[in-house]
Amino acid sequence: MTGDTTAPGADGYTVTLTRRFAAPRERVFAAWTDRALVAQWLGPLNTTCTIHEWDARAGGAYSLTMHDAEGDDMPLSGEFREIAPPERLVMTWIWGRGAMAGRETVLTLEFEEDGGQTVLRLRHSLLPDAAWAQRHSRGWDSCFDSLDASLAA
Repeated sequence: MTGDTTAPGADGYTVTLTRRFAAPRERVFAAWTDRALVAQWLGPLNTTCTIHEWDARAGGAYSLTMHDAEGDDMPLSGEFREIAPPERLVMTWIWGRGAMAGRETVLTLEFEEDGGQTVLRLRHSLLPDAAWAQRHSRGWDSCFDSLDASLAA
């Protein structure tokens, strides 16, 4: 199940994606909060992730670098705003370079148990325009493919 909507709002654009994972909700939630698990999958396909800091608690900070197949590094950082295991995770998402460098966006994840599987709803808000929303939508869709492969391993 993959749904994708991109909608403008008063504070920018929001991307919403929904995906079903063949794993229990606690396991999918841990894949987003456990430093070692996050490092295994975060990033689009053919991307690796180096985590520099990962303090997964409300008010805790994180920083990481995604490395793509062409050798490009994409630094990210942010703060965990809300952690309600295994139901909800809210964090800021700030690119460290490029046209979106320093712009704070917000990632909200909701995890729903459904027959031993997990329905994950991702909402990425405060994106500056439709083009950036589309880029993030494609990126998150590919990240979900990486997460799916990691959960299946």
